[in-house]
Amino acid sequence: MIESTPRVASVEEIVAELRRRSAFVMVSHVKPDGDTLGAGLALGLALKRIGKRVVYFQQDGVPRNLRFLPEAQLVTRDLPADLPVDTLYVFCDMSDWRRAGEHLPPVARENMLDIDHHLGNSLFGKLNFVLESECSTGTVVMHLLRGLGVPVDAQIATCILATIMTDTGGFMHSNTTPEALELAAELMRKGADKEEITREIFLRKRVAATKLLGRIIDAMRFEHGGRYCYSHVDDAMLEKTGADGEDTEDVVNVLLGQEGVDVAALFKAIEGEIRVSLRSGGRINVQAVAQRLGGGGHFRASGLTYVGTLEEAFSAVEAALIVEGL
Repeated sequence: MIESTPRVASVEEIVAELRRRSAFVMVSHVKPDGDTLGAGLALGLALKRIGKRVVYFQQDGVPRNLRFLPEAQLVTRDLPADLPVDTLYVFCDMSDWRRAGEHLPPVARENMLDIDHHLGNSLFGKLNFVLESECSTGTVVMHLLRGLGVPVDAQIATCILATIMTDTGGFMHSNTTPEALELAAELMRKGADKEEITREIFLRKRVAATKLLGRIIDAMRFEHGGRYCYSHVDDAMLEKTGADGEDTEDVVNVLLGQEGVDVAALFKAIEGEIRVSLRSGGRINVQAVAQRLGGGGHFRASGLTYVGTLEEAFSAVEAALIVEGL
């Protein structure tokens, strides 16, 4: 029976459900990053260790910089036809199940487990394990791995460390707590390859990506006394540089890093859709900004999809930023 009032379940409740079920689909959100994918792979690997059947669903392909993760090659959009009716769908790193995309088959709420660390999670599952104080969804998963008693090997450790490094920006963001660093050290001792994670996620860039970055920098605008920096990327810029949507990842942090900037936005007008990435230096709550426009995320990092023209998106985001104290 599903409770009428959604709540956050205990580790013991989640572990009991994981032990009770026989089959699982680990679900990543659209435009996947290292947290959604790494968290799902880590828990999936652990469940396989105790004899469970695990499938990894992701609507979009695995980004180039995450293909090194263990079992990333098993991620698919096509689910097996013979999954049991009580298969548990585990949604990692999303405030709402719809972020999984339209290609996910219909799933009854009683078969949903919501694992997340975002502010404003809607607690959409039968069971919800949402710890807003954690730096990544992967560190939320660590609580469950300890509860399951599954030994963390090098493969699982690599996946969890990738989530931490993704969501702390390689240990640069303010969510890099002492606990996050202590866990990272523990994972490295268990075999996680920090150098490979650093190289693949943060350092290795295509020439096309570097060319695209130059065009985005050329298009930068500064408003409100230089406290707000924003830029955009569109299909024409991608075509001229030979880049693609993956090459826009982390560019918004370059905008935030400009001298005197409190908050930054990158508008991605690609393939008929406008996606906005927001970053804050700590004074402005961009999660609240994104939420005003139908998005979500964290206090310092959030995003949204805007329906309208690019200029309308510029105006709408600026107006929301002003309301939140820009």
